[in-house]
Amino acid sequence: MATPHQKCAHTHGQRKRNEYCGVAGFVSSEQVSKTIYFSLRALQHRGQESAGIATYSDKMHIVKGMGLVHHVFNEFNLRYLHGNVGIGHVRYSTHGDSIEENAQPIYIYNVNHEIAVAHNGEIVNVGELKRFLGSLGSGFTTHSDSEVIARLIAYELTRKDIIEGLKDAFKRLKGSFSLVVLVNNRLFAIRDSFGLRPLVIGTIDGGLGIASESVVFDALGGKLVRDVMPGEILEVRPDGFITHHVFKRKHTAHCMFEYVYFARADSIIDGKSVYDVRRKIGRYLAKEHPVAADFVVPVPDSGRAHAIGYSEESGIPYAEGLMKNRYVERTFILPSQESRVKEITMKLNPVSSVVADKRIVLVDDSIVRGNTMRKIVKMLRDAGAKEVHVRIGSPPIVAPCYLGIDMKTRSQFIASSKSIDEIKEMIGADTLGYVSIDSLVKAIGFSREDLCLGCLTGEYPVKIEGERVRHQCDLEDFEE
Repeated sequence: MATPHQKCAHTHGQRKRNEYCGVAGFVSSEQVSKTIYFSLRALQHRGQESAGIATYSDKMHIVKGMGLVHHVFNEFNLRYLHGNVGIGHVRYSTHGDSIEENAQPIYIYNVNHEIAVAHNGEIVNVGELKRFLGSLGSGFTTHSDSEVIARLIAYELTRKDIIEGLKDAFKRLKGSFSLVVLVNNRLFAIRDSFGLRPLVIGTIDGGLGIASESVVFDALGGKLVRDVMPGEILEVRPDGFITHHVFKRKHTAHCMFEYVYFARADSIIDGKSVYDVRRKIGRYLAKEHPVAADFVVPVPDSGRAHAIGYSEESGIPYAEGLMKNRYVERTFILPSQESRVKEITMKLNPVSSVVADKRIVLVDDSIVRGNTMRKIVKMLRDAGAKEVHVRIGSPPIVAPCYLGIDMKTRSQFIASSKSIDEIKEMIGADTLGYVSIDSLVKAIGFSREDLCLGCLTGEYPVKIEGERVRHQCDLEDFEE
């Protein structure tokens, strides 16, 4: 899979910070542990390293561990998780600090409150916040920026009531964050004011919930209600939900990679069907980069919807020319490029009857380093493909992401140092075409100003030292 190594931690000095994950929270008239368990199973694509659940009855109960959701939890420990309110978290694999202490939810307490936090995103001013909290005597037991958030909330709740304390904590955070927070038996959802990371509200039998993606409510037989608004602090109660505050900006900055790759295709994010967006991207690819061919073949599963759109627009038949072994872990979570490339031959196998002596349009969501795509193109040629034309559903990635994806140095990106013709030669394709930024924006359906395109343009919605900033992130920009 020609995708970035998506994870929940990146290097800060020699340490890691939590980043890209999945979160859920539920309140119900019934016990919620199994509901959260099944919600995390539905979000497993967002995190495969560790999983955790925190519930509250008379006190906080927490179970978390390394591995897939169904490896961490069983009937015994789910029965231990008493309570009608709780939160859950799944975390992506890293090539360092892959240890249980960094699993979430993060638990903190002060004199009056027990607090559990599950976080999807990345805080860019974590160093500043750690210094501030350290000056107050806080010690840190993990390398996670999620612990910084939890300790910041705990500090603010010693000074003010819960709602005012959450508001003040929000104002101090800079970066991307979708949070589910338990403060004793009260459940809160908080989304950064740019809406960088998705977060939705839904109903289930006997209760209400929060999740990173709408597929959770499909899986549970529930119903999507709406997205948590960018900048919203929302409390979920047994009888409904209430907005306590919304920090507004002139523009949002939704992450384009949610639509291109990260979210499940059957999710709806900020009113947009992810599947429909990907199909439209494929259609634009066919218009911008037509070619004579016999079959359109996706790289499963990430390129499937894009390939269907390309086939529909071009009239070239769609075919499953690569079969996926679903019992091999997702290659981009492996700890090194060498192991990712080796695993490709275990994960994918060409269908010779489809590709032999045929001109193939190979469609995937992205190219970052290029090594994996080169391996797939060679695989098709070895199976007898006469021509391989590569089409990519995102524009060239040329700049780091500081907001939740492990793409931190420009040396990682083949497109930052090579032309498209040079990349074509490197991966061994006959032709190579990327969707344009303009077409990507049209396919998603937001204005360019309301998307984060930082990895494509080098312009970011928050202030990053040494980088261009598109929107200023200072607090005075909030319209309260």
